[in-house]
Amino acid sequence: MGIYIIAIAFMLIGWLISNQLKRKFKQYSEITIGTGLSGKEIAEKMLSDNGINDVKIVSVEGRLSDHYNPLDRTVNLSHDVYYGRSAASAAVSAHECGHAVQHARAYAWLQLRSALVPVVNFGSKWVQWVLLGGLIFFNTFPALLLLGIIMFGVITLFSFITLPVEFDASKRAMVWLETSRSANPQELGMAKDALWWAAMTYVAAALGALAMLAYYIMIYMGRRN
Repeated sequence: MGIYIIAIAFMLIGWLISNQLKRKFKQYSEITIGTGLSGKEIAEKMLSDNGINDVKIVSVEGRLSDHYNPLDRTVNLSHDVYYGRSAASAAVSAHECGHAVQHARAYAWLQLRSALVPVVNFGSKWVQWVLLGGLIFFNTFPALLLLGIIMFGVITLFSFITLPVEFDASKRAMVWLETSRSANPQELGMAKDALWWAAMTYVAAALGALAMLAYYIMIYMGRRN
């Protein structure tokens, strides 16, 4: 029963934060920034100001699907952000470029996160089955549950490593938006608010993963005793 309570609680928290993020993005998307720059133009300017000339800016499908891909060095902006000329599009575009700057500057947390991606992708595919098998066959093969806990532990670690990466990208975005005069004080406040709610989605995911990890460890220790 405990695992269901934990899962439902953090699913609810994640849903509330996600809804708030969508509401904030919609609200700030309706406010055109004074410079009139689109998300694509914001990205071009921020990359150029940081001396980055080998990163492409592309438009991708989806809503809030924006991301930076270090493998092919692309800043991927959703349609609303790529073409938008709002406080929201400026914030998101600058944030994703913040990741490109991290990559160019060899930011340690981003490097560590990138190194863990293959491991986490593999673990995410199999961890639920390993944990389930570990719970079912604990009496005959307890090591299986321990293996599942280790796999889930790596995924949880990845979630927490993501936090400084995201917060730092937002910090770089805000500093650049201010120093480059790409946004006025009111627009900066909107951008900061939007990015804060985006960061909270990662915080909720990390805390949810930690709670689940603790629960599985308690089960393992309890059954051993």
